[in-house]
Amino acid sequence: MRGIVVKEYMHPSKRTVSKDAPEPTLGKNDVLVDVEVAALNFFDILQSQGKYQNQPPFPYVLGAELSGTISPKSPIPKGCAFKPGDKVFGYAQGAFGERIACDYRMIYPIPKGMAFEQAAGLSITYPTSYEGIVSRGETKAGDWVLVHAGAGGVGLSAVQIAKSLGAKVIATAGSHAKLEICKKVGGADEALDYSKPGWQKEVLRITGGKGVDVIYDPVGLIKDSLKCIAWKGRAVVVGFAGGTIEQLPSNLILLKNISIVGVHWGAYAKNEPQHIPEVWKGLFDLFESGKLKPAVYDPVYSGLDSVPGALQDLESRKTWGKAVVRVKEVPERAKL
Repeated sequence: MRGIVVKEYMHPSKRTVSKDAPEPTLGKNDVLVDVEVAALNFFDILQSQGKYQNQPPFPYVLGAELSGTISPKSPIPKGCAFKPGDKVFGYAQGAFGERIACDYRMIYPIPKGMAFEQAAGLSITYPTSYEGIVSRGETKAGDWVLVHAGAGGVGLSAVQIAKSLGAKVIATAGSHAKLEICKKVGGADEALDYSKPGWQKEVLRITGGKGVDVIYDPVGLIKDSLKCIAWKGRAVVVGFAGGTIEQLPSNLILLKNISIVGVHWGAYAKNEPQHIPEVWKGLFDLFESGKLKPAVYDPVYSGLDSVPGALQDLESRKTWGKAVVRVKEVPERAKL
């Protein structure tokens, strides 16, 4: 089997494809999936270097998000509704390989009409953003929503979800090109450069002086954003991509009667597993209605040999939205 195998720690840009990657070992709840497309995540870069919180024993195949089909050779565990040939997406260690073992309880059927490329990157960003925008942010039609890093994987999905609910969205980014992505791909109503001083005044101008009802922040800009939050606004803390964990002025929380809430999607499996199906039902309803269509970075990377360079592009912030790699390459004749 071909795959990106980790036998020692190094930067992923230095890795090459192995032709003798270890075949997946299946547990009692696992199915064998033939990988079509794998999605890229920043933690893949960390895991390749031994810097991530989840470090499997050597040797292991890198990658975690994927779409594919249930293999004809796959066993079907008791209670599993999938059958060979079913198109699925999910999360499991080893996505940068031709085959992968997936717990059938952790994968989902690809919605009708959705491409493998779109489905590959659904598992992490979309439920995180849905939970943040809908459950924690309590976003309603007509609300003003401020989404930071709106061209990133988490941010762009949040922009799309908020718009699908009928909210008005102001997205931020750090370059003109990414501001255009927020509007043209995500559908944001307005886009602002958060690197320019005074962007909060623009938010207040756009909202008629009211401010935003919901702040969705994966960067670490909550403190600055409190200058333009509305009365009874909800500020959703998603992460700290900017590197700084903020200290917030509690007097503003009091005076504006606002809520500061967090969203840690990965913790729901332990603390509130019964809520996970509710989130996915909400997402599938949006997908099937056509109100929500996953955005994929263009161009799509092709072949496992492109993974090292693709991860380097992700690290240097060259990509936007969700970048994916076609693991199962399309023959040249089929492309014509």
